[in-house]
Amino acid sequence: MSVFSQRRVVITGLGAISNLGHDVASTWSGMLEGRSCIGPITAFEQDDRWPARIAGEVHGWDPTEKLDRGEIKKTDRFAQLGIWAAVEAMEHCGLDWEQGDSYRRGVVIGSGVGGIQTIENFSNLLAAKGPRRLSPFTVPKLMVNAAAGNTSIRFNLRGVNSSPATACATGGHALAEACMFIAMDQADFILAGGAEGAVSPVCVSSFSAMKALSTRNDEPSLASRPFDRDRDGFVLSEGAAVLAVEELEHAKARGANILAEIIGFGITGDAGHIAAPDAQGAGAQAAMTSALCNAQVNPDEVDYINAHGTSTPLGDAAEVHAVKSLFGGHAYNLAISSTKSCTGHTLGAAGGLESIAVVKAITEGVMPPTINLDNPDEGFDLNFVANTPQERDIKIALNNSFGFGGHNVSLAIAKFTG
Repeated sequence: MSVFSQRRVVITGLGAISNLGHDVASTWSGMLEGRSCIGPITAFEQDDRWPARIAGEVHGWDPTEKLDRGEIKKTDRFAQLGIWAAVEAMEHCGLDWEQGDSYRRGVVIGSGVGGIQTIENFSNLLAAKGPRRLSPFTVPKLMVNAAAGNTSIRFNLRGVNSSPATACATGGHALAEACMFIAMDQADFILAGGAEGAVSPVCVSSFSAMKALSTRNDEPSLASRPFDRDRDGFVLSEGAAVLAVEELEHAKARGANILAEIIGFGITGDAGHIAAPDAQGAGAQAAMTSALCNAQVNPDEVDYINAHGTSTPLGDAAEVHAVKSLFGGHAYNLAISSTKSCTGHTLGAAGGLESIAVVKAITEGVMPPTINLDNPDEGFDLNFVANTPQERDIKIALNNSFGFGGHNVSLAIAKFTG
């Protein structure tokens, strides 16, 4: 019996900020248009010693439009991005958060890296000026749960308050965790997702040292190219995504607009290398299998997969192998796309952003493309929605999120039919 058999979980609100735009509408339109806003890094100075000099930064953003100056002073950039997305999700879902039982409402917003900019800035200040110059807000700003904690305060969410930190699987874990809390009758309403503001000297240089980042510095818009034979690594990006998830009867009772339903999830661990995926995608396959079993649907019922698809040689190959192994001949009837080709990789925010892409694909009947897919790698012979969106009536979709540490999450999201 599915964990959702008694308390079904639906999605009623969406909030996002990315390098494609400062809200869901502009982020989604950028994905659908196949637009890339990846460019030279402006957050800090670089020279030719830096192998990777491009990123997906959020430009033209004024956090004071939704956050007061006190919030901004006390929060790192990643938390500001997370609160911004949470505000849009709360506005979109239409919940009157000032009324009702605040202990039945919660927040699960994670981050892969957390307040890295605060850590770097205050480490430099400590070295230059000494310990007495550090701000009393240092710890509240750098802690990985700052986006969740501040969102809880902002909307008086006194119930579940959690902040997963599972690298690039964080956003997927946050949504799965929210589903568990609702299904187990620990909450009726949760804001769930991820936030990341990691375009910083330490992060860029560290990922470069791992040879994880694309070095296509002269052609930044072409750098993120999942499943293409010329891919050379992911593009580090920043952003946030938060979804309002809710128990079905609770949503109906308040007349909420139900966008889609989360019908299952699967969570596994590779228990292998700390950074490299299992070469055969065994953990990824097991997560997808678990999600389908949890949802009580067969593999041949899946229409679309929003892939983890980071544009790394090993990661993309493992995911393709996992899809083929699980779905067999049906893999060729599926449509698969990676919206990281447009956004780059937002680490802990990716699972949330891509869940929003799945919801929009379901509600609008169109799948966003995998851009820059000019020459599919050997054996990559599936429908990757290359370069142009495709229309399809999507009843069931999967969203995959895999992270360093061997974390694998797959979410099964369905068209809401009542």
